Amino acid sequence: MSTTAYRPQTIAQTLARGIVTLARAGDSARADALQLLAFVLGRERSWIVAHGESFMSKPQSEKFVSLCEVRATGTPLAYILGFAGFYKREFSVNENVLVPRPETEHLVDEALAHIKLRVNPNLPKQFVTALDVGVGSGAIACTIAAENANVFVEGTDTSSKALKVAEHNARRLNVISRCRFHFGSLAHPVGDRQFDVVIANLPYVPTADVPKPPASAGFEPREALDGGVDGMKGYREFVPSAPGLLKPGGMLLLEAAPPVIDALATLVNQAFPRVEFEVGEDYAGLARYVKLVTPDD
Repeated sequence: MSTTAYRPQTIAQTLARGIVTLARAGDSARADALQLLAFVLGRERSWIVAHGESFMSKPQSEKFVSLCEVRATGTPLAYILGFAGFYKREFSVNENVLVPRPETEHLVDEALAHIKLRVNPNLPKQFVTALDVGVGSGAIACTIAAENANVFVEGTDTSSKALKVAEHNARRLNVISRCRFHFGSLAHPVGDRQFDVVIANLPYVPTADVPKPPASAGFEPREALDGGVDGMKGYREFVPSAPGLLKPGGMLLLEAAPPVIDALATLVNQAFPRVEFEVGEDYAGLARYVKLVTPDD
């Protein structure tokens, strides 16, 4: 029985091999291969590019090849790495939560701007309150808490596994003392309490359009994507309760997608018939979320 000796390969050669493997999985083969290699080597991507002639060990090479093969199946890169970037921070993620999307950062921007207006500089111990309905990984809730020390954020979710991820992220970012997470549907766990900001990023993909593997989104929790026949099942239940959740002058932020944004706007108009609202756009200029501020008393 003969064995083939391992022939050391340079970083550049190994990277090229990974790109070939990933080319069949999408159009981000080089970017994905570079990020996976950086993960395996524990180096910045810029270092890898600058040290292409350096050699890799056999365990490093084998691990990289293995991760590329997993990614080639369509598995989200964030699930392989165990983290995803959001609002200039890294959040732990796994198959129990959605991968945070860049578009959702707009909701954080809006919430933080409103919170800043609500903070009274003459009351140093004052806390502005926020509610994140469908908290998932905690990316929204934890970011808001991390960005403003005067906010206390609560989150709800029907997945106990997702809540564990959110709590883990809150601890990693040292905001667990200003975050509280509840198991339960929509806003039911918080009872009749009111908040300065209420955010909801509920499932809004129509059932027939929910992605399936090998599409990356097809590996994410179906219950976090499937919004029923028209994508509005969760919002149809939640939006009528929204007026009772907001303090006077409170802000409501609801994320959706261009195909269903009009239906969401209709629900908001029915729940708040005398309050003006706006439809905000994402980085691509597409309608992405509904924003509303209730009148002050």
